[in-house]
Amino acid sequence: MALRKKGSRHITVDGTTYRWRLRGRPTYNQGLVSSPLTYAVEHADTPGTTLVITTNQPHPSNWLGAQANPVLPSAVADSIRTARVNGWTPERPGPPFHLDQSEGFVSSH
Repeated sequence: MALRKKGSRHITVDGTTYRWRLRGRPTYNQGLVSSPLTYAVEHADTPGTTLVITTNQPHPSNWLGAQANPVLPSAVADSIRTARVNGWTPERPGPPFHLDQSEGFVSSH
């Protein structure tokens, strides 16, 4: 699964360039603050396995007006480093690699 280039941002972590993208519109559950914000990361030059990061905050465009903080590049870089330590190999093809950082997320339901 490759990321759409439109709307993605580049980030360089430890000398390697990645692209990351936050979904502009929330999914139904994210809109209702039933599930947390997720975003995706892939290797910029040779995309293989996509990293899917689940955060501990609501989507910024949720429908209930729940307070959401922006996803900062420093947080993306930290998540990439954590995923690499835990076995994510972005250059190799394969199923998405999930990094769950949702501890502390408070659902609206």
